[in-house]
Formats: sequence, structure tokens, C-alpha cells
Amino acid sequence: MAGAVVTGLTNNPAFPAPTVDLKAVQAAADELNAALVAQAGGGAAATAEKRNKKEALMSLLRKLKHYVEDNCGNDPAVLISSGFHAAATTRNRSLLANLSILSVDLGNSTELVLKVTPIASAKCYEVRSAAMGAGNVPGSWQNAGLFTSSRITIADLVPGTIYVFQVGAVGATGYTDWSNPVSRMCA
Repeated sequence: MAGAVVTGLTNNPAFPAPTVDLKAVQAAADELNAALVAQAGGGAAATAEKRNKKEALMSLLRKLKHYVEDNCGNDPAVLISSGFHAAATTRNRSLLANLSILSVDLGNSTELVLKVTPIASAKCYEVRSAAMGAGNVPGSWQNAGLFTSSRITIADLVPGTIYVFQVGAVGATGYTDWSNPVSRMCA
């Protein structure tokens, strides 16, 4: 999709001033592709690198998506010329139910396993985490990834560190609110 968006927005008179440098989007897509190739060899570091590259690209694409939505004048042809796809509007969509973390269990070394309320209409679950800082105040939230199962393994954690987690569901109608935070020390 990133390649189609870069091509669609390049010299497109309907979108004369994209809010993100298109060369940066192409570079992020190339970096993700390289990380995907490296991840095929396996390993936690390669998987983490792939996740980081994917999040960097998605962040840029989200910014461009908002720019395109704000400047297409609700014209589907103009929107499609950007390289983005129009969302279907003919389906009945139901709101996503409230989400909660049922438990956080120890996994393998440097892993914690979250069990969240399964939601049938969820396409995936988004998890964010923060290391607990001084005075039991969470540090900055980090995206831990998108997961299709309600049993979620978070890897590459630091043993002895208390982590706080929140989860949200992603569905056809958008995102749920973040769940209440739940914390657990990594062994």
C-alpha cells in the first residue's frame, strides 16, 4: 500500500502539499521490507526490529491518510487517486464491546502473556506498554504491536521490571478505548 500511496500522491494536483515527505514514506517502506527479509531468519531482535519499522511506516501513513481525508472533498475518485482505498459504506457495522485484560501471566524468560476479553467483531488487538518508573508512575507508553489472538505474548522485556499494559480492539467501526491498565513484573 505504501508504494501505491507514494505513487498516487506524487505530483497529484488534488494533493499539492502532503504533510509527510513522500521520500520518507518510501524509505520507511524499504526499511520495513528489509526488516521482513531479516526477520525470516528468526530471532527476537529481528522480530522487534520488524515491529518498529512497521509502526514507523504506519505512523507516516496515518498522517497522510488524515491529509487525504481532509483534502479530497468527499470525492471518491479524488480519494482513490491518492493511492488509498475508500472504505466500504454498505455494511452494517456494530460497535465494539468494552475490552479488559483478564490476566497477565509469566511466559518464557523476558515474556509476559496477556489474556484479554475476546471480542468477536475485533479484527485485531492493539497493545501498549510502559515500564513502571519511580513512585509507581508509568513511563512513556510504547506500542507493543497488533495481535489477532486474545492470548498475547509480549517478548523482549527486562527481567525485574514492572510493566503496565493497556489493550484496545480494532474493528470495522474503529478503535475501542484503552482498557484499564494492568501491571506485572517480568521474571
